[in-house]
Amino acid sequence: MSYYVLALLIGVVAGLRALTPLAAVSWAARLGRLHLGGTWLAFLGYSATPYIFTILALGELVNDKLPKTPSRKVPAQFGARIVTGGLAGAAIGTAGQSLAAGLVAGIVGAVVGTLGGSAIRARLAKAFGNDLPAALLEDAVAVVGAILIVSQLQ
Repeated sequence: MSYYVLALLIGVVAGLRALTPLAAVSWAARLGRLHLGGTWLAFLGYSATPYIFTILALGELVNDKLPKTPSRKVPAQFGARIVTGGLAGAAIGTAGQSLAAGLVAGIVGAVVGTLGGSAIRARLAKAFGNDLPAALLEDAVAVVGAILIVSQLQ
């Protein structure tokens, strides 16, 4: 699969859960599936980085279920998803020899994932009569999706 499609898809995951793509990309770099050495993104493969991003991503999964958590479409939340989607996309784009194209694809994916994920979750919550099952399903899609995306890297 094209690195640019993977960068777009990891951006979509960022639209669902902002930190999951960074955890996944960081693990891919640490395990040697994504070669970022010699780039400014090399920090993603440092020994502690995957653990830090994994802990942050797990915290986000919990925080998402809290009643006072703001919408993903408010500027701060939306911006964070654009930044993390772009960063994860840039890392994947680096593997395809185009950090810039990966960055743009990750940003586009994050916008699509944020808006589309919000709409789909709202519909699912209405169908379930409760937001929690929709949120848990969204968690599963984000985590499994991120794992499948980085598993395509060589």
